[in-house]
Amino acid sequence: MIKVMIVDDQTLVREGISMLLSLCHDIELVAEASNGEEALNLIEEKKPDVILMDIKMPIMNGVKATKIIKVKYPNIKILILTTFKDDEFIFEALKNGADGYILKDVKSDKIIESIKTVYSGNLLLHSEIANKVIKELGNKSKNTKENKLEINGPYESLTSREVEIAQLISIGKSNKEISQLLFITEGTVKNHITRILSKLQIRDRTQLALYVQKVMNG
Repeated sequence: MIKVMIVDDQTLVREGISMLLSLCHDIELVAEASNGEEALNLIEEKKPDVILMDIKMPIMNGVKATKIIKVKYPNIKILILTTFKDDEFIFEALKNGADGYILKDVKSDKIIESIKTVYSGNLLLHSEIANKVIKELGNKSKNTKENKLEINGPYESLTSREVEIAQLISIGKSNKEISQLLFITEGTVKNHITRILSKLQIRDRTQLALYVQKVMNG
């Protein structure tokens, strides 16, 4: 049984999803909250497996709540559910550890499918949003101070695909998640990472993540 929490400031949205989940024999709605702060206060008691998280809410928005929850409860899956297609919100939510992102106007069966997808450990992005995330990563690379990400030391030897993978590692994405985002196999991701570590003379992916964050932040 997958235990789900809904976090959304709109009562109608919560009621609609609640009704939908009540029809599923393998999903149980364990809690509802109207903002991120309420959600945090309920997690310890309700112990959800998956949280459906709105982005724009009063008191504490979904982006901030996602960051806090993922630090305290890394095993909880967070599926961002919103009407917004804003690139910044998408990138920040994923950077903070969100496991997926779908739009509220998707069909009801897609919501159920999405819950099961993130619960099983897969990254889930609307196809249009996935493309925006990759584009955003590219833009962040190009817009860093003096283009430092690309020209700093041995970093200039990386291919554009290797830069994308290095950046995804820096925001905590696993090989499986990277493969889903970039539409390549996990084996290909591993090969790229091996080459990246060799080119940058870095020991492991943790050191790589720290290196990229340092370069990106100037």
